[in-house]
Amino acid sequence: MAIQTRAQGKVGRTNSLKEMYPLHEAIELVKKQTFTKFDASMDIAIRLGVDPKKADQMIRGTASLPHGTGKQCRILVLCTADKEQEAKQAGADHVGLDDYIEKIAQGWTDVDVIITMPTIMAKLGRLGKILGPRGLMPNPKVGTVTMDVAKMVKEVKGGKVSFKVDKYGIIHSSVGRVSFPSENILENVMELLRTIVKLKPASSKGLYVNSISLSSTMSRGVFIDRNIAMGL
Repeated sequence: MAIQTRAQGKVGRTNSLKEMYPLHEAIELVKKQTFTKFDASMDIAIRLGVDPKKADQMIRGTASLPHGTGKQCRILVLCTADKEQEAKQAGADHVGLDDYIEKIAQGWTDVDVIITMPTIMAKLGRLGKILGPRGLMPNPKVGTVTMDVAKMVKEVKGGKVSFKVDKYGIIHSSVGRVSFPSENILENVMELLRTIVKLKPASSKGLYVNSISLSSTMSRGVFIDRNIAMGL
């Protein structure tokens, strides 16, 4: 079915009728339709033309958003004693090792990110069933398994976000708060898109970015002209 793309006035092809907007218009629309009493998260959903079942098309990585997400990220660092002080000074909310491993084994997961060292990963194997479904298992591909734990803590606190394509081929991420200036949200979105486009696997054929939608907590999604991803 043909649709009219407001951004360029051209006809495209899609599976259903969806009005698409230039990014700056989409941001304003989401802001206008958000009526929560709290400062809602501004979220993005990017549907990719990949098959997540194929290992080489499992897109995941990190992006350093220039204006952060506005969320206070709770970080647990699992490290050896000699790294504890630098992790604390970098801003980690929880630092330790065996005591926290036991807490997690008993069901505690009250954190947003877990950072650890390569030498510690063997101890976390038994926690996979707890951490995996919650997206908390440290992974060297996104930088959360590192010897420089202090650097990673600072980056996460500064706005570094991790993303991973889900089984439907969609990447979900926060790109700020509704209260952020529109320009800041725009710059965050573009940085995330640039990072994802660079990760396009050679085995992915056809259209890579199929759709992009922006929404806030409890608001409907607004579709963005996907052509903004071209040429990044």
